[in-house]
Amino acid sequence: MRDGGDPAMSGRTVPADFVRRAAVLAAGAGFDMAAPLSAAGIPPSVLGDDAGRITPEQLTRFTQAAWRLTDDELFGLGAAPVPRGTFRVVCLTLIHAPDLGTALERMADVIRVLPGLSRLDLEFGSETTVLHVDIPHRDRSVPPEIALAADQLLTDFILMLLHRFAAWLVGRRVKLASVRLPHPEPDATLARSYDAIFGVRVSFAAEHASIEFDNAILRAPLIQTEETLEEYLRESPNLLFSERDYDSTAAAQVRKVLERGSAGRVATAEDIAEMLSISAAHLRRLLRNEGTSLNQLREEVLRDAAISGLARGDSVDELSARLGFSEPSAFRRAFKRWTGTTPGAYR
Repeated sequence: MRDGGDPAMSGRTVPADFVRRAAVLAAGAGFDMAAPLSAAGIPPSVLGDDAGRITPEQLTRFTQAAWRLTDDELFGLGAAPVPRGTFRVVCLTLIHAPDLGTALERMADVIRVLPGLSRLDLEFGSETTVLHVDIPHRDRSVPPEIALAADQLLTDFILMLLHRFAAWLVGRRVKLASVRLPHPEPDATLARSYDAIFGVRVSFAAEHASIEFDNAILRAPLIQTEETLEEYLRESPNLLFSERDYDSTAAAQVRKVLERGSAGRVATAEDIAEMLSISAAHLRRLLRNEGTSLNQLREEVLRDAAISGLARGDSVDELSARLGFSEPSAFRRAFKRWTGTTPGAYR
């Protein structure tokens, strides 16, 4: 629980799109992902729905089960298998680096000699440094549409890993100057998910995938040790998916207010604007520029709380009362509107 908020309101969810793409692509590579999906408690109805959402815990369980099934840290999606334990070896080469910049340089050097991993190149500037990611070329026998989908999925995963792992190494938020992806621009809802993941507006249709750091953060000392690294790896990839302190947009700040339980849930635009020391009109304008609104964010917070509650095993009656619905039938209608399925079918 963060910021003293109500646990019923604090659990965010993530799009099921990552798992859907991973399951389809891994199946194409000959792996049956039924067991990882079952281990994660992810129903087929969620994967079949473009609006499907899952909890970070479910995503972590799916990934861990996929690792066990495939014995591959990229679960069969890479240009070549990456044996389990590879990431640990890479981490051990850099954990004693004096600062983040040196650690990233060592990571890039080590990855160059390991097959199957994406090449990293650092481009140093006077104020910022750009970390480019180059996905290895695949065998030409792989159908182009499959190769493209797998490359997009791996690019998303690797950039997220690099960003979150860098923050863990220095024990503080790492604000990015830019994120560029070679993917076609997605719909507005998915684009906002990318922005929230990286904490900066993501640019699409770029020539190469990259994330850009301010040089000041690269001088930050590493605070982690081999002992804390072992703990990090045991829990992996939980921190990668669940850590949320990256998004500094107006929408993220509003969400934090709404997640504070009953008081936040009924807060008006004027109440929230006063907390943020801006006018209500300016708040609405900021949210509009980010492609959202207070009502939409309120619905998203309730949706995430409902999905997280069901994943924990809470009953419909409990969730209905806790989230402020007049009766369980009203909660069921809202849940169907949010997810396209009923609470019972989701469970």
